[in-house]
Amino acid sequence: MTTETHRSAARLGPRGWLILITLCGATFMTGLDYSIITVALPEIGRDLGFSSASALQWVATACLLPTAALMPLFGRASDMIGRRRLFIVGVVTFTVFSLLAGLAPSPGLLVAARVGQGVAAAMIGPTALALMTAAFPEGPQRTRALGVNGALLSLGFVIGTIGGGLITSGLNWRWTMLMLFGIGLLVLLGAITVVRESAGRGRTRLDVPGAILASGGLFALVYGISTGDRAGWGSAPTLATLLAAAALLGAFLAVEARHAAPLIPLRLLRRPTVKWGMTVALVTFGMCGGATLLLSIYMQDVLGYSPLETGLGFLGEGVAALLAGTLAARLIGARGTVTTVVTGLTVQALGTAAMVFLPAEGGPVLLLATSATMGFGHVLTVVAAITTITSGLDEADQGVAGSLAQMPTFIGAVGVAGLTAIVAARTEALAPATTEALATLGGLHTAFLVAGGVALLGAVAGGTLLRRANTGRAAEHSTGRPAERSLAA
Repeated sequence: MTTETHRSAARLGPRGWLILITLCGATFMTGLDYSIITVALPEIGRDLGFSSASALQWVATACLLPTAALMPLFGRASDMIGRRRLFIVGVVTFTVFSLLAGLAPSPGLLVAARVGQGVAAAMIGPTALALMTAAFPEGPQRTRALGVNGALLSLGFVIGTIGGGLITSGLNWRWTMLMLFGIGLLVLLGAITVVRESAGRGRTRLDVPGAILASGGLFALVYGISTGDRAGWGSAPTLATLLAAAALLGAFLAVEARHAAPLIPLRLLRRPTVKWGMTVALVTFGMCGGATLLLSIYMQDVLGYSPLETGLGFLGEGVAALLAGTLAARLIGARGTVTTVVTGLTVQALGTAAMVFLPAEGGPVLLLATSATMGFGHVLTVVAAITTITSGLDEADQGVAGSLAQMPTFIGAVGVAGLTAIVAARTEALAPATTEALATLGGLHTAFLVAGGVALLGAVAGGTLLRRANTGRAAEHSTGRPAERSLAA
């Protein structure tokens, strides 16, 4: 396919762009929510009188937990009751609870509103992605749409950190939630007027045991990861929570293997493009998310940046994310998803590993360059991974596929926890022989090297496994064998 032919095939048209803006606006809104509230936490604590830092942390955690736990449930529910319908319900719910959060007079009501936002985000995530894959046929159009979506997801973090600092400094933290309320109204208008219902609705009954086990297992897993650093990874509560997560998720897989209409069909999880695409996504989200958090620590604890200056320090990553989102579709069209995955993770690895040269003073150009390189590779990988996961599936499975494609975003917190543990251990080892700032910098350098190494390993292993998966799909199409039979063999 020539470049001009590919561009022509990738054109979305006016209505296509309106649909894409609406769906991307919804995912941008939920991504913006997490970063913007994180920047505003100190002022929230002072304004509402939270009793401790651990209690204040629940403002962020209360939204994250229900999103991760309920996403598989709503992914399957959208396939059954209609994706547009559930998407609209999610947008309305998120918008209402954003208003309630902005007006909350006490810590308890704010945390409750954040739980509501998290439930709504679990509805929006898989339905927005499923509606996107339904609106744009598999090929250049869908890849371009996913590229825009991936760029805006990453940009949401940057805008959230900068906007959170500006709003809390110039106005009040409540305006962060009221801004989300305004965005929600615009997304709702687009959802009602331009988004159409997708085909593929099923009439099967909901797998209640699977829903309970999956939600409980994911809740325990994300909770254990989120609180393990504060409680201690070897503490009894953390170990009990992670063991409970393993037991619940193991029971979930056993139940799904015997259920006539499972919440997540195991044939999807056994599909090579799905399982290896999710593995690649887990690597890129875990290492990029962890490195981004460490960059925030570097800018504030080593360089002494203010929250606003820290947000501006991520501008390079945000600009690179936009550029990668626009180029991802062209690269996938020209070279394929496997080459894009390998390229993206390799670039991410190089940018992350180069952070070992970040100095104790100055160095803004190196900071912007390395974070931009990492962000560029990350977005390329995300777009290619989601394209891989959602390609070649029946329309009736796109809701579930949407939830699976987004699960690495939350489970990737394992990478964040691992890298912060490396920083803590190395910093403690260096502390007796140097200053606090230099000890912290030494710990950060070690973690950056590890993150770069893991990303590079992911590029090699992911590329090999995905090539084998694509070879298997090509052989399956040429012989006419069903996917399930081929995978079983």
